[in-house]
Amino acid sequence: MKSIKTQKQLSQKLKEEAFKQGFNAVGIAKVPGSELIELRTAALQRWLEAGHQGEMHWMAAPRRQKIESLLKGVKSLLAVGLNYYVEADKNPKALSIARYAWGKDYHKIIKKRLKHVGEWLTNERPDCEWKICVDSEPLLDKAWAEEAGLGWISKNSNLINKEFGSWLFLGHLLCTEPLEADKPAKPLCGRCKACLEACPTKAIKEPFVINSQLCLAYHTLENRTLKLPTQITKSLNPWIAGCDICQEVCPWNHRKQKSSQDRDVQPQNWIFEITKKNIFSWNEQTWNQNLKDSTLKRVKPWMWRRNAQAIEDAISFNKKQLKQ
Repeated sequence: MKSIKTQKQLSQKLKEEAFKQGFNAVGIAKVPGSELIELRTAALQRWLEAGHQGEMHWMAAPRRQKIESLLKGVKSLLAVGLNYYVEADKNPKALSIARYAWGKDYHKIIKKRLKHVGEWLTNERPDCEWKICVDSEPLLDKAWAEEAGLGWISKNSNLINKEFGSWLFLGHLLCTEPLEADKPAKPLCGRCKACLEACPTKAIKEPFVINSQLCLAYHTLENRTLKLPTQITKSLNPWIAGCDICQEVCPWNHRKQKSSQDRDVQPQNWIFEITKKNIFSWNEQTWNQNLKDSTLKRVKPWMWRRNAQAIEDAISFNKKQLKQ
């Protein structure tokens, strides 16, 4: 094998290795990054001070605003995106689950694949230290993906890629090697306000600012209270776990999407058949089987039942209102 001598060669080969692992979008950013990272970090602090994080206290971790605290001597990062869009039709009577949760747990998928990339880097640069980060780590993942050129942060706070829209899982490989950086992505949302206008609870308070306490996804996935707020309940149907409304209306997701053939993101059959009856009749064994390899494992059975009951209550209330 021909020796890789320059950092430019190493950077190109590193990205090629990432593509070989099945990632669909790949880019590199230098640390500490451009002024854009400073702006995103300041925006996070304002968001926290406004209390928009709800009960997600981990978002306030100081390390999230200091990438150097995640890996001593970090000089660069490799950002990767995995397309999780899959063309499929669900049972029209079934409840809806956000696309990100259709397949296997993306945290495990990305970590496993990035580990192979990291091992390749170690083989080329034995003295290089590296660390894998998915969104469970305190890293501004979308901001750094934007810095690495994967896409831009949209008004609904998702990352949009020209080719794959916002249907991308993100991962990062931090390293102590000074790699050649790609250009940060430029925002292309323009004057579009589709996501703001479509949100039924007006959780998108203004462009780029999401109030989690008004977000359907937050309440169905993160809220641990026994009863959901009335404002959320009346807008929940048919979303039992997560919500894709602001992504579904995005013009960048209306283009001909590339349906992923990656076996790890293919949906499980129960995803398209789940009903309130299922939720209240499944025993512990069924729950464990269905959620075994899913990122939804953290959503406990009692939360599924709470969400299903909230949807039923809202439907009953709306029927009574129509009769009056």
